[in-house]
Amino acid sequence: MTQRLADAAADVLRRNDLGHLTVASPELYPHQWSWDTAFIAIGISRLSITRAIAEMASLLAAQWPNGMIPHIVFDRPSGYFPGPARWRSDLALDPPPVTTSGICQPPVHSVALSCILLEARRRGGSDRREAEEFVTATLDRWLAWHRWLAAARDPDGTGLVAIHHSWESGMDNSPRWDVPYAHVRPGRMEPFERTDTAHVTDAAERPTDAEYRRYIWLVDQMVATRYDEDAIRKTIDFRVADVFTSALLALSSDILAELATGFGRPADAAEMRALAGRFRAGVAATICPDTGLTRDKDLRADQWLPTLTLGAFASLISGYGDPLGRQREALLGPDWCGHAGLRYAVPPSTSPSAPQFQRRRYWRGPQWPVMTWLFGWAARWHGDEELAGRLREESLRQLADLRFAEYYDPLSGEPLGSPAQSWTAAVALDWVSTP
Repeated sequence: MTQRLADAAADVLRRNDLGHLTVASPELYPHQWSWDTAFIAIGISRLSITRAIAEMASLLAAQWPNGMIPHIVFDRPSGYFPGPARWRSDLALDPPPVTTSGICQPPVHSVALSCILLEARRRGGSDRREAEEFVTATLDRWLAWHRWLAAARDPDGTGLVAIHHSWESGMDNSPRWDVPYAHVRPGRMEPFERTDTAHVTDAAERPTDAEYRRYIWLVDQMVATRYDEDAIRKTIDFRVADVFTSALLALSSDILAELATGFGRPADAAEMRALAGRFRAGVAATICPDTGLTRDKDLRADQWLPTLTLGAFASLISGYGDPLGRQREALLGPDWCGHAGLRYAVPPSTSPSAPQFQRRRYWRGPQWPVMTWLFGWAARWHGDEELAGRLREESLRQLADLRFAEYYDPLSGEPLGSPAQSWTAAVALDWVSTP
């Protein structure tokens, strides 16, 4: 079964490969997404170091001069909405190196760099040389990305990354954002027509029309500022301190520090360690004393946002002393992986015990294999091999259907969303290739 799974996952990645990049999925997401690319490159590295490096280089070619890595790279025409005409990234980039969206996604790219380098060194020879040369040549670009996040999205040094759109979190319609979105009231705007619901079996699996109208309203607000960060902070209707993205920045900065050390850049390593410490402390400061879980914060209303979502376990990503034990216990407990109704004991995006739980709707309940992989990888990074092994074993059972769905119904195990999703295939391939 392991070989069948590996072969099927590799086939998905090859079919979604355009040569210069791998689309997130062939129909629903026909372009390159930022954090998808990192996970996809990890899977591809099990097949070809050269191709994995090309994947990362393709994304890096779209980096803005200020250091931001945009969340979508539009490499060719398509019917995807919102497309370049709505994003108007040309207002900020004159001329743009490539056409992109105007927002970012979570900083998981150094996780990919670390995985690619590890696999290349295991193989040795030309693979090792190519990977080491790539890290040497591009390290300044990845450092610039982290510096931009720290300066532009945490100008006050709180250790928490502010997001201006829930798409920047990667968890678009999560209950994490219900309260701040309740205060977003779109005004007059240019009409639009959604295309995403045409590519799933059941439109009820996707965000609602009301949610989507808010999403596009925020895009339009940012376009109106020509993507000026200072102006956005003052005018945007949605501004939230994202604890999960902050945790990923802490983890990824630790990894960049390790890479910088290994490549003879001690000053950069020290800077990244300090950055990791800043955001790890920021995550720790959000922990609810009653539950031990982490919280986002609505910066417009100055209000904590406790939710029973994956965001509650940010310390398991960033690492922080004793709360790890409490969050680990909760993750494996009866409200989460240990819930009696789950088909597979992996984390749902929202706890089945939460009133906001919707088993089939995107980030409001379904299980996402890529998130299970991320928690497992972080557990291994922090030395918790037992948790990493449990998540891996259960996920491989879930993915034995060979559908590589975007997400899964946590109660029935039914594959949902887009089939043949590249990042699902990628993490499956990495799991089966891990000793």
